[in-house]
Amino acid sequence: MNHVTSPNEPFPTPSSLSSATKTHTQNSFAVSTRKLPISKAAAIDHLTSTLGIPVPEMIFGDNLVSITHHPSNWSIEFNTFHALDAVDKTDKHMLKVAYARDWESTRESQTQKIKEVVKPYDWSYSTTYAGTIGPSSKLAFQPTDKKIPIELLKRRDPILFFDEVVLYESELDDNGISMYSAKVRVHEKRMLLLCRLFMRLDNVVVRIRDTRVYVDFETEQVIREYTAKEAKFEDVKRKLYMSGLLPDDITIGMRDPNQLDPMLGVVEQRTEEVCLAG
Repeated sequence: MNHVTSPNEPFPTPSSLSSATKTHTQNSFAVSTRKLPISKAAAIDHLTSTLGIPVPEMIFGDNLVSITHHPSNWSIEFNTFHALDAVDKTDKHMLKVAYARDWESTRESQTQKIKEVVKPYDWSYSTTYAGTIGPSSKLAFQPTDKKIPIELLKRRDPILFFDEVVLYESELDDNGISMYSAKVRVHEKRMLLLCRLFMRLDNVVVRIRDTRVYVDFETEQVIREYTAKEAKFEDVKRKLYMSGLLPDDITIGMRDPNQLDPMLGVVEQRTEEVCLAG
């Protein structure tokens, strides 16, 4: 893999993008991932200008995960720009403003900084992003009662392709974390892509927003499930304490979204499907 290293090359070349992209083909589907280093200053400035909001400290502007169905030319992609473009750029969500005030009251030295950023955009980068459907995709997701077959995914079938990609990460001025990442695994008959927003603002709130994309390679059916969860920081910490964990283990647990996920309440959930079989 050839990484971009020259400070005079703010944008990756086509060859570096190509060499950083891995593609696995399974039946009629192609699954691709791309991982490159943190974006350089010129690319960050361009992204900031285009988005209209400041970007997180760690921005991987060229990273992505995509799924393409070749016969129909249908595709879904998860990329950094669209993930950040789905961050709220207004002050209309008063719940977020209330969180900022809670944070502000415990950190007086940062009061002015918070006031500067809280009005124009959601500084926690709690995106509602659930993927970008390709422009050539003529078939659309439709609401469904079908569920992703978790039991089939729990089987110990051989993993033919696996990758994990981070799109962006912010430490929220050393007071938590906000990260959007994707994890994909492909088996012979099925695959699962999990794209996750994990946001923890210390002493305020914990959020997890998951988008799961399940593909059945035999039926060529795709199911997308979006689930948003959250809970107050202290409530989550109390649950970890009540589970018998020691203080050091609680600290570790507050950084592990897999451990925190069952402790959060569902605030939104929707499931959609599209059948791509000709």
